[in-house]
Amino acid sequence: MQKDISIPEVKNVFMAAIQEWNDDFLANVWNVYLVNDSDDELHDIMVVSKAFGTLNGEMRKTSLLRHALVEMPPVSAVKIEMIEDSVLALNNEFMLTFFIGNTLYDRKYTFVANSIKEENTEEVPHLWKPGVIVR
Repeated sequence: MQKDISIPEVKNVFMAAIQEWNDDFLANVWNVYLVNDSDDELHDIMVVSKAFGTLNGEMRKTSLLRHALVEMPPVSAVKIEMIEDSVLALNNEFMLTFFIGNTLYDRKYTFVANSIKEENTEEVPHLWKPGVIVR
């Protein structure tokens, strides 16, 4: 029966962390974006994020954050959340679920601990800014 179940592969949809100026904090902060680099409209989008890992020999984890979007046009990007500097030393995981037409897609994206930093940036498509991309 499992051989009859097809799990569609997520293509051309990824997460990117971009450092941007924040007027509230008067500092540069890392914001995570969902980037739709496909020709398809995404709809009924749910993103669940958390951070987890070991700091100073002690296991740490953050609360789950949930974000919902009704739709996302093709070839676009949308800001999901800001990542606080204190959790950059942890694994930052984003579970993405969305529909294209009537087909459900699901994918987990993980920024591994200490990977979100300026040395790991490349140009993010459609935002044209340097950022850390997880495909």
